[in-house]
Amino acid sequence: MKQKKQIIIFTDLDGSLLDKDTFRFDEIEDYFKELISKGIKIIPNSSKTENELLDFNEQYNLNLPFISENGSSIHGLNLIQKDLPDKVLISRPADQIYTIYNENIPSNLKNKITFILKLNSKEQQEIFGLPLDKMMLALKRNYSLPIQFVGNEIEKNEFIKIIKHVGLTVQTGGRIMNICDNVNKSKAMSKALKLISKKLEGEIVTIGVGDNENDIEMIKQSNYPCLVKNENFNSSLINIDNLIKSSEPSPRGWSDVIKKAIQKIKT
Repeated sequence: MKQKKQIIIFTDLDGSLLDKDTFRFDEIEDYFKELISKGIKIIPNSSKTENELLDFNEQYNLNLPFISENGSSIHGLNLIQKDLPDKVLISRPADQIYTIYNENIPSNLKNKITFILKLNSKEQQEIFGLPLDKMMLALKRNYSLPIQFVGNEIEKNEFIKIIKHVGLTVQTGGRIMNICDNVNKSKAMSKALKLISKKLEGEIVTIGVGDNENDIEMIKQSNYPCLVKNENFNSSLINIDNLIKSSEPSPRGWSDVIKKAIQKIKT
């Protein structure tokens, strides 16, 4: 008997699954939970913190494994198979990342950088667009340094070049930039799949869903790459032959691309 395909969805949250303004997905929640009930595994792969993702699970009465802080750590793979680890660290801690930044970035570029953690709560709320309780969860970052860069493109490119040279990365999402270790969503996805594939029987088929620059490598790596409409991101820059695009933004755009991807898997 032919073994059933194991479908795993790796998905960004803000702007992909969650509405970019309300940070909710209530209108497709039933469909989302229907997928889980059918045995499809969903792994949020987000720039959000561990605390935010635990809160997401609690808010929607879910128990999903997840990848936090742009691929810095993997959580809850034991929910897929009990012999898998509960937590896998990929990144060095934030204090080490800050030390590397501080020792290598010249003062003229440091003057162009604002650390979000050093702002007052009103300024932080304006940047994140979150209520105070949710914002406090977003600020509890273990492996990344959220910043705003106010320099020009030449200065920004110089900053990114130095960051890469010293073994770090700059991850650009919707509202902020994050200085991270040499990690990204794609590398964490690969690590998770390597572990999962040792324990699951049958062919693993992946669907990757994102809407922004820091999702592209994850999307490319998926068997069925999906892009949710984002008016602030130029999707024409992405060169993926089998890319599935939505005509609507999140959350309806998420269900749209997932339905198309699953239909392709079945045919």
